Amino acid sequence: MTNSIRTYTHEHGGRVIVLFLLFLLAIYNFAISGFNSFALICALPIAIVFIYCAFKWKMLCFWLLFFLNYLIPCLNKNMLLPSGIPISSYNEILELLLLAIALIDFRFSERIGRAMNLMMFAVLIWCGLCILQLFNNTCDLGINVTRWFAGLRLMGLQLIYFVVIFAVYIDSPEKLDKYLRIWAILALFSAFWTWKQINIGMTIHEQEWLNGSGRSTHIVNGITRYFSTFNDAANYGCNAAATSAAFLILALTSKIKFDKILYFITSVAVLWGMFQSGTRTAIAVFLAGLMVYVFLSKSVKLATPIALAGLLAFVLLVFTNIGQGNTQIRRMRSAFNKEDASSAVRDINKEAIKGYLSDAPWGIGIALGTGDVPARNKYNLLSITAPDSEYVFIWIHTGIIGVTVFTSCIIIMLLGACWIVLFRIKNRSLRGIGAALCSAFAAMQLAGYMNQVLYQFPNGLLFFGGLAIVYVLPYIDDEWEEYEQKRLALQEEKKRLKLEKKLASRV
Repeated sequence: MTNSIRTYTHEHGGRVIVLFLLFLLAIYNFAISGFNSFALICALPIAIVFIYCAFKWKMLCFWLLFFLNYLIPCLNKNMLLPSGIPISSYNEILELLLLAIALIDFRFSERIGRAMNLMMFAVLIWCGLCILQLFNNTCDLGINVTRWFAGLRLMGLQLIYFVVIFAVYIDSPEKLDKYLRIWAILALFSAFWTWKQINIGMTIHEQEWLNGSGRSTHIVNGITRYFSTFNDAANYGCNAAATSAAFLILALTSKIKFDKILYFITSVAVLWGMFQSGTRTAIAVFLAGLMVYVFLSKSVKLATPIALAGLLAFVLLVFTNIGQGNTQIRRMRSAFNKEDASSAVRDINKEAIKGYLSDAPWGIGIALGTGDVPARNKYNLLSITAPDSEYVFIWIHTGIIGVTVFTSCIIIMLLGACWIVLFRIKNRSLRGIGAALCSAFAAMQLAGYMNQVLYQFPNGLLFFGGLAIVYVLPYIDDEWEEYEQKRLALQEEKKRLKLEKKLASRV
């Protein structure tokens, strides 16, 4: 026994020593700090193995990030994630790992250069303003570096991660095609989960949440607003609206029959789910996405029916009472009604916020959250008032200066991407992909103006990352043409074989 251990140690000495030192460190931490530190040290070998696998199978790490980002709200709501760990940490760890791989592996150097584009320029301007927020002491509470950095991470640094990661890892037609298909599968799963909540029932934890904190906003006049795999119905409805618009555009512009069918089914299924959410602004978000495509489309034949359909839907919602008996349609129609009670409350809140922020052009600071401002402080009301939308949230925390800079940066990003779609992409179907991603991004900005959804899972990575892909499309334009021709040739070959088989069966 002793000889076998000695032999193993001789052959694998380095690993044995490392594991033994980790074991001693774990025991020491358990004695000094308790179980949490002990568990953390014990998990280090697993982390080392995970990092090794990430370096060996780089795209697997990217797809894990994409899946996890989409499903985190569902996993968190159903208590399937370890407690005590901020849910933003899962994304951030994978994002930093992907960035580290890109920086270490010299083969990625050219692709990192692709990330130095107009979108990155706009993001860096916004991050610069967030950095200046460290010195914002509007509420006279001093400077809190820890909380400021948390705000910087969530509001600024995440956007840098998205631009770099998508520029580096979506670098070929095959990866872009796989990205769109995986997005379609996840979107179809969200529609299925909505169907399951309606017809089979909620999980135990979902029902507990609905009966508790979610009851006041998700059961309206006895009708349940379904939230699918998302954290709430508003987030689900807005995401579904932008996603449905994107996949409808993809279905219209793709040349591959299989893709057309998959994307159209996805668009219809997700649109159905959007209505189940009962989100007031969802139809406006969906129509906004289609209208952006009308602008980007160079085909009158495609743009005309979409524009007419959008106009018809708008007229039916605003100027008629068709479908008024349906609670969900009635809620969505109220988004266009200026006399709606809920809209009136929002307007009153905005006027109150405007009055307070007239003396705070930099806002109350990104380091302050709900309840952080003392009751006697002048700006306490701003910290406890529900912002109702992402842009109002940014307005409260960064002031008129911050929301102006943020809006300007968003416009720069979007216009830069639209310019690429209009003038720099030659392939028609690839232009359709760019238009779909631009339309979805623009639709989510409208959603962010009406609801606090821009930075919520899975929207940040999904839509900002999607726009980052548009800036990469000119680099793969020629490759996409070749890839598409191969798929079209394969499609024609299958069609020919099917026809031959059909003719042979008649003989």
